[in-house]
Amino acid sequence: MLALPDFDERALALGLHRDVAFHVRSGTASAVVLLDWAARLAPAGRCVLINDRIDLVPAARAAGVHLPGHGLPVAVARHLLGPSALIGRSVHDPVEARAAHEDGADYVFLGPIWDTPSHPGMAGLGLAVIREARPARVIAIGGITPERAAACRDAGAFGVAAISALWRAGDPAAAAEAFLLSFTEAQ
Repeated sequence: MLALPDFDERALALGLHRDVAFHVRSGTASAVVLLDWAARLAPAGRCVLINDRIDLVPAARAAGVHLPGHGLPVAVARHLLGPSALIGRSVHDPVEARAAHEDGADYVFLGPIWDTPSHPGMAGLGLAVIREARPARVIAIGGITPERAAACRDAGAFGVAAISALWRAGDPAAAAEAFLLSFTEAQ
């Protein structure tokens, strides 16, 4: 469960940026809690995605669902949510990324690109996997910092995802701005 006392302020600060999407997930939270989080994030962000709970997407008025690698098939999610829903899949190698793309995923979270405490024991895959995942739209995840965001872009990533670097920042809006500037600045 999210333990930060200033959840709303941090979410609002991050959501000031039009290119920030929120991925609502928890291994232990109830449906009621997930819906509450989504409702609190929706006014702040342009895009809210619910993790693995396709049943909550309509109730949360979320943009779509993010499926774990072992989750519901993309085609089933598309059938249930319709053509306009965003559907993503977590993958850990280029073969899985291309398969998710062929199955109709709009994007994939591919990682960890670098070693990260959130996945202990998993070695970073490196930037080359981003290129190898084409034509999948890769959101690079795992050990991403503002300084590394540009390297992900240069390797062909469609976007980057971060947790700690944004959420634990003293100024989440400034941290989001640093990511966006690094990712979008001219090569």
